[in-house]
Amino acid sequence: DPSTFRSQFYLLQRLLRSTIFSVPFSTSLKKTVIATSKDSAPPQPASSARSPILATSSGHMSGTAEARLMGSAIAGVSELMLFHPVDTIAKRIMTTESRLVVNSISGTAGNLNAAVFKESAGAGLGTKFGSLFPGIGFGAVYKVLQRVCKFGGQPVVKDWMRTRYGQQFESAFGHNGATAMLSATSGALIGIGEVVLLPLDALKVKAQTAPEQLKGRGVIDIFRTEGWSLYRGAGWTVARNAPGSFALFGGNKAAKIVMGVGEDGQRATWMQDAISSCAGATASITVAQPLDIVKTRIQNRPFNSPESGVSIITNLMKNEGPGAFFKGLTPKLMVVGPKLVFSFTVAQHLIGYFTTTMKGF
Repeated sequence: DPSTFRSQFYLLQRLLRSTIFSVPFSTSLKKTVIATSKDSAPPQPASSARSPILATSSGHMSGTAEARLMGSAIAGVSELMLFHPVDTIAKRIMTTESRLVVNSISGTAGNLNAAVFKESAGAGLGTKFGSLFPGIGFGAVYKVLQRVCKFGGQPVVKDWMRTRYGQQFESAFGHNGATAMLSATSGALIGIGEVVLLPLDALKVKAQTAPEQLKGRGVIDIFRTEGWSLYRGAGWTVARNAPGSFALFGGNKAAKIVMGVGEDGQRATWMQDAISSCAGATASITVAQPLDIVKTRIQNRPFNSPESGVSIITNLMKNEGPGAFFKGLTPKLMVVGPKLVFSFTVAQHLIGYFTTTMKGF
């Protein structure tokens, strides 16, 4: 009916205008929208008894699609702007194959200076700081897509798993255990799926640690010339992402269960989101560190001189000892940990905020 269409279009126009320019709806308009949606909604089947895990609200990380997209994208952009230099420092330390800590303080400081600032090690402070921003283009695309995939996609997978396997998880782990395991398992699956973004990650790592390999080459030329070699280390990336994401989302959910957050639609505070994100991030970084060392060194190799993960592990054990698998873990927890805590906290809270704000619209 044309008149009905025009009426609905007018309401939608008013709705979008008020959303964009923050002009509140009138009560009558809200009632009209709600009444229209109720009248057009198909009849719902009678509810049947179901498992408590299926009836539990999915909380912050299971909002609407729009809320998930906006919250995770804002988290990715914010993280990039604040933490790209920190990420560069961590990557350069992890790809340094010589011992950094020696017997003298001055020697250790010199080694760290050379490892972190590379050819700018002897330059002034401003030049040194500027050298920590290579790969910002690749980093921007990769980081936003990664955060949207991880923080926006994990709730989708979790909701799908809850609907189909919620009762089996509850039978095996109990209510609280099933909630944490669903979050952890869906996170591991999303972590595996992140391997599709590996070429962007590889180019970001090369720009941060070996920029001479990309000098004078355009993005299209790199993708056309290198092709599938940009997926070098995909197996090790999957092996690193799966347990890391399992620990991230599982630890986060377990912390919220301990704090009694997330049941019956209860929203977490900023502090509660930060605490749970800290627990998940610490577990994730620690679990993934050994394989992250291998993955980063594979990606750091020149295009024409690849080295297998097994060879890297063998040489690492022979030249640096088993402790090298956790090389840089402490500074990584101190400087990279806050980066993950920051983005995870922002994503969770904004997804919860947008979900609540957009509810009924």
